Amino acid sequence: MAGESQDALIERIKAVKQAREEELLAKANVVGVGVGLRRKGGELLDQPALVVLVSKKVPRAQLAEEDFVPNEIDGVPVDVQEIGFVRSYAAPLKDA
Repeated sequence: MAGESQDALIERIKAVKQAREEELLAKANVVGVGVGLRRKGGELLDQPALVVLVSKKVPRAQLAEEDFVPNEIDGVPVDVQEIGFVRSYAAPLKDA
């Protein structure tokens, strides 16, 4: 990654997302996978990453080995971000 342009890194992250999304979505608590910026302490950093969205962050000791999301996948940085539970709400349409 050293010396790699940000655009090249983003393209690599997109390729890893496409290749590994199904595998990541099969893990406990994972509700989404995307390409975005790392967060640290609630602050956005200027560091692109494969973003794995989870309903709730869980300590590694409480996860089965197959549900652990590593800090790096296929050479790209991974950021696990807690977003809570995703629900769909469909309100009835009213006549306009």
